[in-house]
Amino acid sequence: MGSDPIVVGRISGVHGVRGWVKLFSETDPRDRILQYEPLLMERNGQWQAVPLEDGRPQGKGVVAKFAGMDDRDVAATYVGCQLAIRPEQLEPLPEGEYYWADLIGLEVETLDGISLGRVENLIQTGANDVLVVRGDRERLIPYLREQVIHEIDLDGGRIRVDWDPDF
Repeated sequence: MGSDPIVVGRISGVHGVRGWVKLFSETDPRDRILQYEPLLMERNGQWQAVPLEDGRPQGKGVVAKFAGMDDRDVAATYVGCQLAIRPEQLEPLPEGEYYWADLIGLEVETLDGISLGRVENLIQTGANDVLVVRGDRERLIPYLREQVIHEIDLDGGRIRVDWDPDF
């Protein structure tokens, strides 16, 4: 994992009139985003640490109050801003588990050594996560350990998959 900030969510809307905002959280569980201190916010192409004054789960989402956002109009100017953390803020995972940020950019190849491209993104679905692999075309490959994903080599920068290159 590099030193670039890792996006963990974004401000998706305003909540009330006192500067609270709705967060779209990519963390699991969703309210884990509130535990990271500091959170970084991208504004005008720059990442800045933003103090979190308060936050809580709200329905199926998360709402938060950041320092300096004291009314609805100010909060509205932040809608769409990404929220991130520094890589060192992530907790170590058990052997064989990976953060999505670890997998993005890895080369994906079949068990026969045919390159399918690089992991561009991951998608969370109801059944399982899906690798978005971009090579000569885009492929959506289910993240199913042992059935499809046979080897993840972070040091070697590759993932070996049991996948038909014509699919």
